[in-house]
Amino acid sequence: MKKKQKTIQLTLITIGLLLFALTYLYYPSLKEVKTPKNQTTTDNLEESHSGEQFTSFEELEYEGLYDFDKRFKVKSGKAYILNNEPDIVYMNNMHVILFLSDSRIVEITSLKGRYNKANYNCFFEQNVVATDGGTTINAENLDLLATKNYMEVYNNVKLKHETGSLVADKIDYDFETKLFKVSMFDSKSIKMKIIR
Repeated sequence: MKKKQKTIQLTLITIGLLLFALTYLYYPSLKEVKTPKNQTTTDNLEESHSGEQFTSFEELEYEGLYDFDKRFKVKSGKAYILNNEPDIVYMNNMHVILFLSDSRIVEITSLKGRYNKANYNCFFEQNVVATDGGTTINAENLDLLATKNYMEVYNNVKLKHETGSLVADKIDYDFETKLFKVSMFDSKSIKMKIIR
């Protein structure tokens, strides 16, 4: 009889430990979404930084100068700044307006993005649209780096220009000179006709 009780107790303890392991170790890892730190978006910001302090804003707007003489504006419907990363602003409905030296205006919009207040770099994610009136670029990602004279557009890139259109994996585009460099992520060749 005692042997049967010990077997039942051992079975119950094993089941209890198994339930504990599944509940507190395995199940949370199934729901967890791993997002690299430099790609955190505003939709999962509160969940991914739940232990961190942050400040949220509505209808946020920054203005400044790049290249010492050209104005720009960065707008957002909703934004967050982590207290331990005060220079990075995570944004929903990100909208950037660049005022070029030849009086053209470039507008870039996306559903999500990040803006670095210290170096003016902007990183756009999801449904990115960039246009200067004559050229329109649609993509999933666009990096507008103040340290470079061009923007990097990648993932599902579609460019419509006055002289035609193209689809590519990546385009480096300079709105000032209106020149672009087209590339693919793999070794596929691209066919392109240049019209002058």
